Amino acid sequence: GHLSDITVEWMFQHYGTSSRSLWTVFELTFSGGWPNYARLLVEEVSLSFAFLFAAYISVVVFAMTRIITALFLKETLAAAANDTEMVIREKMRERQCYVNKLRDVFTAADITGDGQVTLEEFEQFLKDPKVRSYLAALELDTHDSKALFNMLDDGDGNITVEEFVENALRLKGGAKTRDMVSMMDHLRVMQGDMEDLQRRWEDEHVRQQHESNESDT
Repeated sequence: GHLSDITVEWMFQHYGTSSRSLWTVFELTFSGGWPNYARLLVEEVSLSFAFLFAAYISVVVFAMTRIITALFLKETLAAAANDTEMVIREKMRERQCYVNKLRDVFTAADITGDGQVTLEEFEQFLKDPKVRSYLAALELDTHDSKALFNMLDDGDGNITVEEFVENALRLKGGAKTRDMVSMMDHLRVMQGDMEDLQRRWEDEHVRQQHESNESDT
């Protein structure tokens, strides 16, 4: 069909030269008003332009959506990674600070300076109310000094600085943790008593068997 002068002029202004076409494609891609650059062609020139523009816009919008989503996801993951690293560094700093305080406490409790703290030294150390308050601030329950000593000790009757720090870290974190550690300590003592009782029974059994053999001969 015959095109009106207005349509011809509009087509020339938007698509008349390569530079005009590029600028029009740029505008319809990024302006969000792409139908303004396509409707006249579809309605006045050919319906085939509808398929052309529909395909182009679909591909471009899909690609831009994927790119924007990828960039957003990348930034989000980077921010989350930075936050995680900051939390880890802060936790490590707090732990090291706590360990340093525990080492200071051990040094003060080690009255003889031999690198070990006995039950007597520990009980004498905890008689000071300031010491009890300081240990309470470190989340260590000093209500029963002997029970606390047993939970910090590995069973040999002396606490080294490594035992003190390691077991104090285990005790830190609330009453449930302390109760669990206390129960484990009692179970360890009971296991030792049971093993000692079993050895004594075996020795007695061997002795009785030996006496029985001698009486038979």
